Amino acid sequence: MAALRAALHPRLLPVARDRAARLDRPAPWPDSLPEWLERCRAVGRDRSAQILLSHGPGDWNALHRDVFGELVFPLQLVIALDAYGTDCTGGEFLLVEQRARAQSRGTATVLRQGHGLVFTTRDRPVPSRRGWPAGAVRHGVSTVRSGRRRTLGLVFHDAA
Repeated sequence: MAALRAALHPRLLPVARDRAARLDRPAPWPDSLPEWLERCRAVGRDRSAQILLSHGPGDWNALHRDVFGELVFPLQLVIALDAYGTDCTGGEFLLVEQRARAQSRGTATVLRQGHGLVFTTRDRPVPSRRGWPAGAVRHGVSTVRSGRRRTLGLVFHDAA
């Protein structure tokens, strides 16, 4: 998992910095993932937030954000390890965006085995007539109907 995270970080870093600029926020992420993780350790966050999730029939994951303090990398990745329709049914990846002065909007995505989905950790810039306000986003997993759904979650900041 560490090698995959290290390989993906330089590709996601420009996207993270662009989002920070659009939201008029600081972009505290150095070019090097080890340097970023050292900053996390310096504030007492020395536990990897990488996770292998396994859901069986009836299991689900509530909508949430993987935010562990102030030092947050704004993107993360989920990778499907099982074949949808063969190994499991249900368990779609859920994203729900809270929209200003409007109803929340949700999407459900079936992840194919070996495929990944990069998504926002906390919020994303949303174009508007007044610039780029932040759209709050949460993620989760719909109810697994059959089989076992396993995914790998890669978070680019550490937890306490």
